[in-house]
Amino acid sequence: METTATEHDRTLVIIKPDAVERGLIGEIVGRLERKGLRIVAAAIRQIDEELASRHYEEHQGRPFYPELVAFITRSPSLVMVVQGPPGVWKVVRSMMGVTNPLEAAPGTIRGDLATVVTENLVHGSDSAESALREIQLFFPDALG
Repeated sequence: METTATEHDRTLVIIKPDAVERGLIGEIVGRLERKGLRIVAAAIRQIDEELASRHYEEHQGRPFYPELVAFITRSPSLVMVVQGPPGVWKVVRSMMGVTNPLEAAPGTIRGDLATVVTENLVHGSDSAESALREIQLFFPDALG
């Protein structure tokens, strides 16, 4: 797939089941919007095992993979396409904080709101290429 500058200013964000269960959708979306990012597509989705396996394909075969799939499929998530400046995926990743909430900086989503690495509230694409692939999985009409 050919990439354009427009595609690079969109990234995928998933507010995971733990955050939805805890009622943190508004807090997390509010942080993104206050940063100046725009939600251009969003849906509450029950992610099934087939979609989870495609989304997490790079982790297949790793010891934590079954737990990862079980977690993301256990209850609904809010899946969003977030638009911002070029490199928006980096902005979102910075706002999320590192994967382990115990090491995430205060002021980040994970640093302020999460306590357990296996339930770390949010997913954000980790590169422009991942953003394109992930948006295509969840919102194929939201790339342009």
